[in-house]
Amino acid sequence: MFFVRKPSAEAVRSLLEAQARLDPSYPEVGASFGPCPPGYRANGTRVRLGAGDEVFRAARAALARWAQFDLGWAGVVPADAAPAIGGTVAVVARCVGLWWVNPCRVVAVVDEKDRFGYACGTLPGHAAAGEERFVVVRDRADGGVWYDLASFSRPRHPLVRLGAAYLRVVQRRFGRDSAAALRRAVAADTGETIPAR
Repeated sequence: MFFVRKPSAEAVRSLLEAQARLDPSYPEVGASFGPCPPGYRANGTRVRLGAGDEVFRAARAALARWAQFDLGWAGVVPADAAPAIGGTVAVVARCVGLWWVNPCRVVAVVDEKDRFGYACGTLPGHAAAGEERFVVVRDRADGGVWYDLASFSRPRHPLVRLGAAYLRVVQRRFGRDSAAALRRAVAADTGETIPAR
C-alpha cells in the first residue's frame, strides 16, 4: 500500500489491525532458513560486525529492537514491537517519491547460544510476496560476529511488477544500509569503532 505523504503511526496501526487477521501472501512460510524456493528471487547480505561476547550481546539487543531499520528512509511500526512469532509490524519506506507501507508477520524466531534472529513474512498488503530473515551469528572458532540477512521475494503490487528491476536495487540498498545501521547500533552499545566493509 502506498501513500503520497508519510502516513501517521495511527494510520499504519489501523492498517495493521486489518492485516493481522490475514494469512501470509506466500505458501513457503519459514523457507528463508533454507534454499530459495522456486519462482522467487533470492537476496542476501552477510557482514562481520566484530568479535567477542560483548559484540554478540550488543548485536542481539540491536536486532531485538529492529535497529537494522533505523535508516531514515525506512522504519518499523510499531517500533517497540518485540520480534515474537505471530507479531505483526509494518515496514514503512520511502521509494520513488511515495511512502510504502508493507505489513509483515514474524513467522520464525531463533534464540540460541550463538545465533539470534527472526524471519518476517509478507502479508497481503505488502508490495512483494516472500520472506526476509535477520540473524546475528557468533562463530565459536574465532569469536567473529556476523549479521546475516537473507530473503526471497517476487513482486506483488502492480507498480512493483512494472518496476521489478528497481525492487532489486532497493533490496540491495536495504542490505547495505541495514548492515550499516546494525554496525552503528553495535558500536554505540560497545564503544567500539567498527570499520565499514
